[in-house]
Amino acid sequence: MISSRSLPLFTRPPLFQVLLFHLAILFVAHPLVLSAGAPSTPRKAASTKAAEVQGSESEKLTARPSKKDETSAEQNTERYFESIRGNPALLLAFLREMPKGGDLHNHLWGAIYAESFISYAARDGLCIDRKTSTLLKPPCDEAAGRSEASTALQDQGLYSQLVDAFSMRNWNGARLESGHDHFFAAFDKFDTAAQGHVGEMLAEAVARAAKDHVAYLELMHGTDRYQSVGLGSKLGWDDNFAKVRDKLLANGMKEIVASGRQTLDQDEAKMREVLRCGMPQGDAGCRVTVRYLYQVLRGLKPEQVFAQMVAGFEMAQADPRIVGINLVMPEDWYVPMHDFELHMRMMDYLHGVYPTVHISLHAGELAMGLVPPEGLRFHIRESVERGHAERIGHGVSVMYESDPLGLLHELAERGVLVEICLTSNDVILGLSGARHPLAIYRKYGVPVALATDDEGVSRSDMTQEYMRAVTEQGLSYIDLKQMARASLAHSFLPGASLWDGANRVAACKDGDPLANSVTEDCNRFLLGSEKARLQWREEAEFERFERKY
Repeated sequence: MISSRSLPLFTRPPLFQVLLFHLAILFVAHPLVLSAGAPSTPRKAASTKAAEVQGSESEKLTARPSKKDETSAEQNTERYFESIRGNPALLLAFLREMPKGGDLHNHLWGAIYAESFISYAARDGLCIDRKTSTLLKPPCDEAAGRSEASTALQDQGLYSQLVDAFSMRNWNGARLESGHDHFFAAFDKFDTAAQGHVGEMLAEAVARAAKDHVAYLELMHGTDRYQSVGLGSKLGWDDNFAKVRDKLLANGMKEIVASGRQTLDQDEAKMREVLRCGMPQGDAGCRVTVRYLYQVLRGLKPEQVFAQMVAGFEMAQADPRIVGINLVMPEDWYVPMHDFELHMRMMDYLHGVYPTVHISLHAGELAMGLVPPEGLRFHIRESVERGHAERIGHGVSVMYESDPLGLLHELAERGVLVEICLTSNDVILGLSGARHPLAIYRKYGVPVALATDDEGVSRSDMTQEYMRAVTEQGLSYIDLKQMARASLAHSFLPGASLWDGANRVAACKDGDPLANSVTEDCNRFLLGSEKARLQWREEAEFERFERKY
C-alpha cells in the first residue's frame, strides 16, 4: 500500500482520516486545539494533557505565557549561550538539545556509518578485498586476498581498515589521496552491502535525526533503484526531449514508477519494524517526518540521465512522499562538467512538463584549482535560472561566479535557500572558517540552513554542524534559531509557511504552540498546510527548550 503525507509515513487512508490522524499526532505530541471555533485561550483539559506530555516539567509550563515572557525566555537563552560559547563541553550539551528544524541535504547512502555496512556485509556473507578495502559478492578466497566479511569482526586491524576506508575517519591532509578523492571513493567500497538494507538504513538515519532534535528529513535516494537507467540505455538517445520522454513512458516507465513506490513501501515498513513504531518502546525516530528527493546520477550517459530525470518527475507527481528532485555525483567529474549545459536544458524542459515538482540542485561544490577557472563561473546561476532550482546545495564557489554580487542579490530576491554543509565542505574541499561563504550569504540576505550532506562518511551529525557554525562561523543562538526555522520554511512539504518574513502569518500571530492556544483562523490555516503544522510543532519545541534557561 502507498504511504501518505502524514507524520511519519504510514498507509494512506481517506482524506477525512488523514486529517484526524494529523490532529491526533499534533494533540498527543504537542497539545493543540484544532477544532472549529477553538477558543483563543487554553482549555483546562488541554492544559492537563500538556502537563502529562511534559512529564516532570514545572506546572507553570501549562500556563499561556505573555509575549514578554516569550521574549524574555529567548533572551535568557541567548545570554546563557553566550556565557558558554567558549566552553566546548557545555556548548555541545546545549546544541545537542536545541531544536534544529529540518535537514534538507542528506544523502541516504552517505548518512550511514561504516560500522553498519560492515555488520550488513558479515550477515550477508559478503567478501572483503583486503587490498582495496572493497566489499564484494561471494565467492570469497582467503588465499587471493578476498576474506569473508565476518573475518573483520574478529580482526580489529581489518575492521579499523574498513572503517577508515568507508569514511573520513583518520584521514588527514598529509596523505597522498586528497580528501575529495578519499570521500567519493568510499561509496563504491561499501555499496554492495547497502543494497539489501535500505529499510535499516532509513531507520538509522531517522533515529540519529531524532537524537539530534531534527524534526524533518529530506533524504536523497534513488527510489526506483535506478531501473530507469536500464530503460534509458535500452531506448537510446535523441536530442528531441519530448520524443525521448514519450518513448520512455510508452516502454515501461510507468511500471518502473509503480515498482519503485512498492519498494519504498517495503523499505519504510522495515524502517518502522526496526524502530518499533507503534509500540510502547518505539524509537523517537518514529516521530521524525521523512520525505524524499529523487536523486539523479548525473555522471552517466545522456539517455541514462534523462531517463532518471523522467522517473524522478513522474514519481514526485505520483507519490506524495517524493517531494522533489536533485542531481548528484561529484560536480567536478568529467561528465557533470562536460554535460552541465545539457543537463540544465533537460531540467528546463521537464520543469515545463511538471511545473509543480520541486527542484533542489547541487551547484558550486567546487573550489579554485579543482576545475579550470571557467568552470567556476556559471553553475549556481544556471542552476537557478535554467534548472529552476528553488534551493542550492553547497554553493561554496559563489564568489567565483560571473557578477557574484549580482548573483547574491538575485538569490535573495528569488528566495533561493542555500543548503550549508560545513563539515562536508571542509573535508572534501578544504573550505572552512573565513574561506567559507556562509557569512557572505547572510550579509546579502540569502536564506541559508545547515545540513549534514553525508554524515556517516564525514563522521558527523547535525549537532556537529551547529558546533561548527558557532565555533568557526561565530553564529549566535538567534542566528541558529533563524536557520532552523528557515529549513522548515524552505522544505518541500506542501502548504503555506507559518512565517511571513520575520513574523507569523496573521492568522496565527496570537496563538501559542506550547500552551495550546489557537484561534479559529489559525486552526483553519494549520489544517490547510502540512508545512505550517510541522513549523507550529517546532515552535512548541523552541518554547519548551528556552524555558530551561
